[in-house]
Parts: sequence; structure tokens; C-alpha cells
Amino acid sequence: MSKVVFITGASSGIGKVTAQYLSDKGFKVYGTSRKTSEGECDFKMLSLDVGDPESIQKAVDIILEKEGRIDVLINNAGMGITGPLEETPTAEMKRVFDTNFFGAIDVMKAVLPVMRSQKDGLIINITSIAGYMGLPFRGIYSASKGALELITESIRMEVKGFGIRVCNIAPGDFATNIAAGRYHSPVLENSDYKEIYQKSLNLMDSHVDQGDDPLEMAKKIHAVILQKNPKIHYKVGAFMQKFSVVLKRVLPDKAYEKLLMNHYEL
Repeated sequence: MSKVVFITGASSGIGKVTAQYLSDKGFKVYGTSRKTSEGECDFKMLSLDVGDPESIQKAVDIILEKEGRIDVLINNAGMGITGPLEETPTAEMKRVFDTNFFGAIDVMKAVLPVMRSQKDGLIINITSIAGYMGLPFRGIYSASKGALELITESIRMEVKGFGIRVCNIAPGDFATNIAAGRYHSPVLENSDYKEIYQKSLNLMDSHVDQGDDPLEMAKKIHAVILQKNPKIHYKVGAFMQKFSVVLKRVLPDKAYEKLLMNHYEL
């Protein structure tokens, strides 16, 4: 029997490539996004806003009505944000956490009763290598993804006894349109951060433009789905991006901070 996969944020980027890849592999894939249009993909698309619990439940109910089960949840919907902390509106910070953190939690809460009744299920939270470290001018994004990493560890232990497996996969820089969808605090002419923030923005955008093929993430997600007992944390990306997490563990704090500041030319 083909597994039923429910993936949020499937209208573009990693989500869309993954949904298509899994569909090609024979899975029954239900992708979601806030806005959907007919004929834009080969898999089924549903309307879902992770910031609206009613919208989440409606999508879950549709899948259950059609398939009777949900085997895999891929929590992929997310948004980026950049800016000096001092100049970033708090409302925008909250919006990012509502999407990247609380939205992911609400989707899990909607799916967990289904998986518990099945005595089986897999939840994959898509986080970020940026969630392992506080990055300059990306602190809120790092914090939201880091929080999702930790909540994955917590809920994994809570639901293991019900036959539900939970893990996260942290991508590095991939060639997607994430930069276009970020909230960018404007570079203010009279700001003390003007030059260093603009330099960091240019560097971030170049990293995305030169990023790896999202197909790598799709293949990793597929491999994890096939595993009987997934690990807690996975990282996918360029060697130095993954190695930066190791360096964070072994280097003194100030040495690691200096390494990051040199990288971002601060």
C-alpha cells in the first residue's frame, strides 16, 4: 500500500521538489500552500495556512476522507527574515515564529491523533543549519529554526511509545526562491548598520544563488522515510556548512564567533 504523505509549503522550492520526487516514487502525496491553482503540479494540492488551525484541520480532514490515514508529515512551510535586531519590527518577528515554530507545532497537533490511532507514523520537521547558531542579521530566523530543532527532540520522546517517529532535517543553502519570500528590514540611509547589513544581505543572497540543487533534500527525505528507526538530526548541504555545526561544538565560543564574523566580513 502506498504511503500517504502530507507536506506543507509545497508550492515552491524544497517542498515542491520533494513532493514531486515522492510522487514519482509512488507515494500518495498531498502538498499544501496558502494559495493553490489547478494544474501546477502532478501531485494533489490543498489550501492550508499554517497560521490558521482551522485551515490545518480542514486539510487533514480532506486527506483522511480520501485516504483514511496519514503516514508521513513533512513540516516544510516556513519563511525567512533578515535585519538588525534593533531595526526589525517585533510584529514581523512574531509572524516568523508563528509560521516556522508555532505553525509547525499546530500541524503536528492536528496529525498526531491520526498517527496515534494508526499506531504508526513519521513526522519530519524541516529546520535549518542556521538553527544551530546565531547568525548576524538572521537571528530571528536562526532562533525560530533552533526552537523547532529542540521541540523535535522533546516531542519525539513523548510520542515514541505510540509508534510515532519524529526527526528533523536541516538544510544548508539551496538554490530556491526563499530570498524573494523573506521579510527584509529595509537598509536605512541614516542607520549605523547600513554598510554591514547591506554587505551581509549581498552575501546571503549569493549563498542562495550558488546553493545546491533542492533535489538533494528530496532524496534525503525519501531515504529517511524508508528508514525503520530514523535518527533525531540530519543535516544536508555543502561540507563546510555541515562542518560549521561540528566547529560550534568543539571551538571556544569566542573563537567560533570570530570565525562567523570573518565569514560575514564584519
